[in-house]
Order: sequence, then structure tokens, then C-alpha cells
Amino acid sequence: MKIIVAQDLDLNQIEKTELQKLGTVKFYDDLAVTHDQWLERCRDADIICTGKFGFKQKYQELNNVFISLPFVGTGFLDPEILKRNNITVSRCPGCNKDAVSEWIIAMTLNLFRNLPHLINNLEPITQRRPSLGLTGKIATILGPGNIGSRVGKILETLDMEVNYFNRNDNLLASTKNADLVINTLASNSETEGLLDQDFFSSLKPGSFFVTVTGSKVWDVDALISAIDQDVLAGAAVDCGSIQVRDTQDPFYLKLAKHPKVLTTPHIAFNTDVTDRTSNKMMIENIVSYLSGKTINQVT
Repeated sequence: MKIIVAQDLDLNQIEKTELQKLGTVKFYDDLAVTHDQWLERCRDADIICTGKFGFKQKYQELNNVFISLPFVGTGFLDPEILKRNNITVSRCPGCNKDAVSEWIIAMTLNLFRNLPHLINNLEPITQRRPSLGLTGKIATILGPGNIGSRVGKILETLDMEVNYFNRNDNLLASTKNADLVINTLASNSETEGLLDQDFFSSLKPGSFFVTVTGSKVWDVDALISAIDQDVLAGAAVDCGSIQVRDTQDPFYLKLAKHPKVLTTPHIAFNTDVTDRTSNKMMIENIVSYLSGKTINQVT
């Protein structure tokens, strides 16, 4: 089998050796400069291991290939194209739950305690009112999946009241009393555009919004409007739809320039724990595929 690792996935030597047991492997140690260059790297491969860059834009030009992804979000894939082109894709559900949960908790504490304004501040602090503690506050988590359920458990240990919004629940009723709304919804046809102007304008005045999902789920202009109209006291966003670490992306810059938004350039997942977990699962996906028992398949 011809296996292509289309970019640097931070594979250690043990992981590389495991892949080499499965076929002839070509490792690329950098990110393709263009989407077309990514496609050229993957020509004639039987199996591809890759991040989103290039794959997201060019997967429809591949045929008869198995693709193992070391990440979770695949809402951009068209099942009809996968079927037509005989492309089988497996992902790594839950591989990032530890890292993303940590990011959410960190941002929650920063928002409630106003820590970014207070850390290493050499200017006179005029704020007299106390910052907000988490004890006794209400959190609603949108999507009780791998990440949402883990975040909920952590918040409960901090003595917050935690509620979950599930499919078929009334969205506005689920969030109207929440001091904190955390969006961990998967990006798909059911959630696209779900968090719109009506949603943001209905939130409890003075509440906070934290999101780690793709921008198709929530309306960025509606979010900013809710903050500017003092519905939301602030928000934290990991820009999951942009290229990892791209601080020049217009979507990222739009949020980063707002004084009441804490934003990061798609890095919430990015820890050593995620690397080891996702690479292990990515290789396990290939082993299962070669044995005729595909796991974690995108359908």
C-alpha cells in the first residue's frame, strides 16, 4: 500500500515505524504552499494522512482512496462526492476533548474574573466592583458530546449548575437563564445557522458566550451586536473554521479587534496530548481499514 503523510503531523518515531509496517510511506515534513501542491502530493496514494489544508479544498478531485484524519470536524465533506469517488474517510472523534475542554475552562475563568485586564497591568485599576465567581452560576452547554460532557463535569466541580441542550430541545428556553453558554455543537446541516440573531438577542443580559465550533453554526455579526448592545458581557472564540494559527485571517481579525472578545486562531485543540491521541487513532483507523473493518467512518 502507498501511504502519503501529506504534511508534518508531529509523528514520533514509534508512530512512523507503525505506519511503515502497513505499507510504503512518504512523509512530508511541511505544509503544502498551495492546495494544488497538496493534491499533487496525494496523487496515486492508496492511503492519505492529512490535516485540513488542501484536503478540504481538493478532496473531490481524489478517487479510490482511504483517508485517515487526525482531527474531528468533517462537516465540510459532501457524502455524495465521497460515495461517487469511492473515497473512504475516517476521523478521530474525541481526540481533542482534553485540550479543548481546558481551553473552554481557561476562557471561562478569564471572562468571569476579567483576568486579561488585571494580569501584569501597570496602569491604575479604576474598577471597583468585584469580578464574578463561578459558584452558583448557571451554565448551558450546547451539545453534550465528548467535549461538552467533559466541560460539564469540570464546571460542576466548580459548583456551577450545568444544563445541556440536546437535539429537539427548545434552544431559547434552554439558554434564557444561563450565565454562561458554551457552544460545542457539531457543524452539520441541522446546526448550520442555528445560533442566529434571535438566539443571541434572547440571552440573559450580562451573560457570556464561549464557542469552539465552525462559524457556520453561529452568526458572528449577531454575536458582536449582542455584545455591543450589552446583552452579552463578553465572549471567547476559538476560530475553528480558519487555518490553524492564521492570525491574519479576516474572520479572526474581526473578532480580535473587539475589546470584549477573547479570540484565538484555531488552537484550542493544540496540545501534546491531542497529538499523541489523534495520531494513535489515525493509525488505528488504517489498521482497521486494512483488516476490512472500517471504524470512525465519515458517512
